[in-house]
Amino acid sequence: MPAPKKYPDDLRERATRLAAEARRDPASAVGAIRRIAGQLGVHPEALRTWVKRAETDVGDRPGTTSTDAERIAALERENREPRRANQILRSAATFFAAELDRPSR
Repeated sequence: MPAPKKYPDDLRERATRLAAEARRDPASAVGAIRRIAGQLGVHPEALRTWVKRAETDVGDRPGTTSTDAERIAALERENREPRRANQILRSAATFFAAELDRPSR
């Protein structure tokens, strides 16, 4: 179970939007994330991470988008169960094959 979110979603969206707008303007680009984070009471590294994720989702920055990352995680979870079941079946088959090879009394 993931940890509870420290900041509400509406604050995240607002802070991300403000930081993105401030970074577009050359006059206010320097220190924009730290300044906006201080004004909104958000940790600067948290805001920096949100801005990076938003830029990746839009396509301004290379990387895996949020929807792709969620899809990959879901597929990995889906794959984990059959692999576990196959491992159990292999172990059982090995056990029973060994039982058949033993001489009976």
